[in-house]
Amino acid sequence: MFTLNCKGRLWVIDRPQVMGIINMTPDSFYAGSRFSGTDAVLQQAERMLTEGASFLDIGAQSTRPKSRRLDPAEETARLIEPLHAICQRFPEALISVDTYHAAVAQSAVEAGASLVNDISGGSFDRDMINTVATLGVPFVCMHVKGTAENMHHNPQYGDVTREVLDYFIVKTAECKLAGIHDVIIDPGFGFSKNAGHNFELIKNLSAFKMLDKPLLAGISRKSTIYKTLLVTPAEALNGTTVLNTICLLNGANILRVHDVKEAIDAVKLVSAYQSA
Repeated sequence: MFTLNCKGRLWVIDRPQVMGIINMTPDSFYAGSRFSGTDAVLQQAERMLTEGASFLDIGAQSTRPKSRRLDPAEETARLIEPLHAICQRFPEALISVDTYHAAVAQSAVEAGASLVNDISGGSFDRDMINTVATLGVPFVCMHVKGTAENMHHNPQYGDVTREVLDYFIVKTAECKLAGIHDVIIDPGFGFSKNAGHNFELIKNLSAFKMLDKPLLAGISRKSTIYKTLLVTPAEALNGTTVLNTICLLNGANILRVHDVKEAIDAVKLVSAYQSA
């Protein structure tokens, strides 16, 4: 069991949780996750919360290969109005802001977000870790290798599990030293990793339990699934559920997904199986 202090609200993770993805970008890799305008974002937020999402992960910056990078001001301008609207409409919802810019994280938490989710683990913006510590919110620390510009370029590892685990040993110590009390670990499926690396990390996911941190798995509709199955991202829901199930069996505490209902079903079935 884990607990997270989300701006004074204690959230207990005593069973697997689901985090719903809402992208306010025109170029995210999966078209079904793109939402433009506050009304569309609110409708999707309501749908995900009704279906059982514990968290909503709101992002305004695409990190797909060859996507256009936004500066902090443009990202904030795209993000804040819909984020504030969600917090106003659903005040009990736990909102995570998906950004690697410290200034965007600051603005988002001030607007109502309760967690910061950084794909770079504080590597792309050196102010991020200290900013999150000052804000006093949980930090989703993801593994990535390289920079925002080259992280998808032919990644090389000797032992991917060991290298990612070593990265988190260093990062969690850095977070603790800065004053971040709640860190969530995300191995970063699809980020600076090919399909082989991703499958190896899924197979060895239980190794990350040694860190004694909540473990987030974000494999939803990614290329490891649709390229392996020779389908499109739109056709990758069944494959997502299969890998989410394996992640749950291997110790995942949070599933970050585009499709909340199906993830909730996987959580319920795995729980029933494990309790038999």
